[in-house]
Amino acid sequence: MGIFDKILKGLGIKKDDNAKDAGAGATATAAPTAGVTAAPRAKLSTGLSGADKPAPMDAVDVAAKMDDLAKANPQELNWKVSIVDLLKLLEIDSSFENRKELAIELGVPTEFLEDSAKMNTWLHKTVLKKIAENGGTVPASLLD
Repeated sequence: MGIFDKILKGLGIKKDDNAKDAGAGATATAAPTAGVTAAPRAKLSTGLSGADKPAPMDAVDVAAKMDDLAKANPQELNWKVSIVDLLKLLEIDSSFENRKELAIELGVPTEFLEDSAKMNTWLHKTVLKKIAENGGTVPASLLD
């Protein structure tokens, strides 16, 4: 699992891959029970095939989720401006090495890797943008 996947999972945007795999296996082996009439069987079959498709997910209010995490944390963390604080609130390693790995995972321009402040600024904006692209509701003011 990549670092960005951990961010999505921490926000409740990405489901656990193991649960998804287990559910897919169960639907593939499930068979209609004896005595089921043709009409319900067809309905059951349609329902099972839909299980293989990703279910529409309610958008996650990222600001509300992160604000709740910040209120519950004894440290004063400002996730709205700091990638380090955002990662800390999600209980993800916020070390420079981990942030650099995340930046590379998300396609950071190589010149930003030489300057940690530029990398962090780029990374914070990019993470919020990618969260929004993956179903998170992020305030427009944080995406500019």
